[in-house]
Amino acid sequence: MQPHELTLAAAATEIRERRLSPVELVDSVLERIDRVEPHVEAYVTVTAEQARGTAREAEHEIARGGRRGPLHGIPAGLKDLIDVAGIPTTASSRVRADHRATADSTVTARLRAAGAVLVGKTHTHEFAYGLTTPQTGNAWDGGRVAGGSSGGSAVAVATGAATFALGTDTGGSIRVPAALNGVVGLKPTYGLVPRHGVTSLSWSLDHVGPITRTVEDAALVLATLAGHDPRDPASLDTPAVDYRPERDPDLTGVRVGVPSNYYFDHVDPEVAAAVHRAIAQLEALGTRLTEIDIPMPRYIQATQWGLMVPEATAFHARTLRTVPELYQTDVRILLEAGELMGAGDYLRAQRARTLMRGAWARVLDEVDVIVAPTVPMTAVRAGQETVTWPDGTVESVSDAYVRLSSPANITGVPALSVPVGHDTAGMPIGMQLLGQPFSERTLLQVGHAYERTQPARALAPVA
Repeated sequence: MQPHELTLAAAATEIRERRLSPVELVDSVLERIDRVEPHVEAYVTVTAEQARGTAREAEHEIARGGRRGPLHGIPAGLKDLIDVAGIPTTASSRVRADHRATADSTVTARLRAAGAVLVGKTHTHEFAYGLTTPQTGNAWDGGRVAGGSSGGSAVAVATGAATFALGTDTGGSIRVPAALNGVVGLKPTYGLVPRHGVTSLSWSLDHVGPITRTVEDAALVLATLAGHDPRDPASLDTPAVDYRPERDPDLTGVRVGVPSNYYFDHVDPEVAAAVHRAIAQLEALGTRLTEIDIPMPRYIQATQWGLMVPEATAFHARTLRTVPELYQTDVRILLEAGELMGAGDYLRAQRARTLMRGAWARVLDEVDVIVAPTVPMTAVRAGQETVTWPDGTVESVSDAYVRLSSPANITGVPALSVPVGHDTAGMPIGMQLLGQPFSERTLLQVGHAYERTQPARALAPVA
């Protein structure tokens, strides 16, 4: 096994036991980037020399007994909305062609303090305003979409071109590409991870979180990222938590809610079957299954768009007027549409969110975890714009991919996507776990327990 094939937890153990050096690990990941990048285009920028220098520093520090923790010497990719001092933050847009960050974002600073090694900035759908990341190919089939908007981060992890990565999630942008590329994606509770120094799409919906090979890896990264920062007005001051799941979690009596509506409507049969098999596995591990009704389903799409569209347009107001030609057509149209939405529409969306949060809280009082598909279908072919369901309903690909993930953004609850197999075309399928605010440890325990029953997942065979 090559070092780039190791999970974060395994690499951390090898480094701690002095069987692997950070330099060896970083060199292996950089070589992997060189090999797979022509096929997938996950990275905007690769910081190879800087990464090698940081790895040498980590090696010397660890040799002197100064290991900082499990992320020390571990290679990471950061979505190119996240500021890294001295490196461009392009948001994968010509609008940001000349932008260079002058300071680290909070999450970058915390990763540096933990000893992580930045190997590059990963592609996003322009300004995170989309669900496909068109410049990046799926890790399992380059002719299919990577998912978005954190597509570059998910593909980098799935191919071994990063040991872990960070993404952002406004309507599913961590979980969607994680599901479509067969990796783990965690959207934390709103306010748990600070967003200072991260380019916004929609202030009231944005989250930052990890994309990793395993659930345990996600827990290790979350422990570094979480914590209050007053520079983010939404950041919450919460007690420190040990998120790392138990080696052999006991799920006896854990209440698992299985939706009777919404989450299995207009879902590909292979996706539904894989998720139901995973639910049966959770029941075999001792959980108690309970059928639940998802509240206010008819308002979910309108509320998501009613919040996101005007907030995004407000953020881009200046450049939309001065350099509209620099935006990609799909993003420019969405931003211009936001100018047509009135204050009343936005306020009604805010009111609907308040009602939805209350209704979801009542459901989550009855169960510990809600289990559902992450996305209704696996990765579609690049350029496919719609999907037609068996009843004749036609849905845009973007609407389909955001449909099952957006409730967690509207309500702010944590959500974890875990791989649960592949369809007959070989494309990954994801299962989503949702819970009460700040119940990340429970989600991680359940996800880890399921993961332990499955064979170890290999990297995508991209090259």
